[in-house]
Amino acid sequence: MTDRTQPGQLLARGVSRHLASHGFVSVEEFVPARGLRVDVMGLGPRGELWVVECKSCRADFQSDSKWQGYLDWCDRYFWAVDADFPTELLPDETGLILADAWDAEIIRMGPEAKLPAPRRKVLTQKFAVHAARRLHAFRDPDFTFGV
Repeated sequence: MTDRTQPGQLLARGVSRHLASHGFVSVEEFVPARGLRVDVMGLGPRGELWVVECKSCRADFQSDSKWQGYLDWCDRYFWAVDADFPTELLPDETGLILADAWDAEIIRMGPEAKLPAPRRKVLTQKFAVHAARRLHAFRDPDFTFGV
């Protein structure tokens, strides 16, 4: 990681590594719908979709006014924070992950609220396209996709 890596990005890396250990693939900074951008979207081995919002400090959490809008775009919702974060600030009805730059641990499973099948299909396709474009940009940084 470079010196410009933000604390939330380091948490996202640890979360993505942990999700991978459970058979998930993940995309960071995923846009499920216009006006929303989740820190980590995980796609599980049975097609489940999890949203993980990474918060590096109290101010970061308190300035997040959009998080409830993410609940309609996932089967489970989690906060990921480091060991120094005041977890009593986080709503009890959400999942909790303790993370650092290298790994994470699910402390509290987010409650399941299954997505409707049509929304799941759209999100899964969007996830695949986003991941493929990101890989393509990594492999061919001079290429620009048409709209």
